Amino acid sequence: MSTAETSRFVRLRVELVLEVGDAGAVAGAALGRIAGDSDLPAEERAHAESAVTEDTAEALAYLVDPFDLVKEVPGVELAQASWSSEEIDYDPDSPDWDLDEDDGHEDEDEDEEAAG
Repeated sequence: MSTAETSRFVRLRVELVLEVGDAGAVAGAALGRIAGDSDLPAEERAHAESAVTEDTAEALAYLVDPFDLVKEVPGVELAQASWSSEEIDYDPDSPDWDLDEDDGHEDEDEDEEAAG
């Protein structure tokens, strides 16, 4: 396949499981980020402050920015990003958390190609 036939866009999926040892530190960092955002309207600021203080997952979502992950990668520009966070039950010994396991997306693409 030549370069002209390939897409310039790449979907990069990243899944992280973080262990939070100090929820107060995470919330404090998120509050600091909110305080430093001079463009944030007062109503949104109050909502964000409440959310990050009450929910560690919200605080992490406020602190982790996909742009930061790729901003120094040469030759790429972030076209679109979405992310979310949630508190989970995590068992590193469970086969459900095998990061090397195929996520099934390649099989779906192959099925669509075979059907098309």
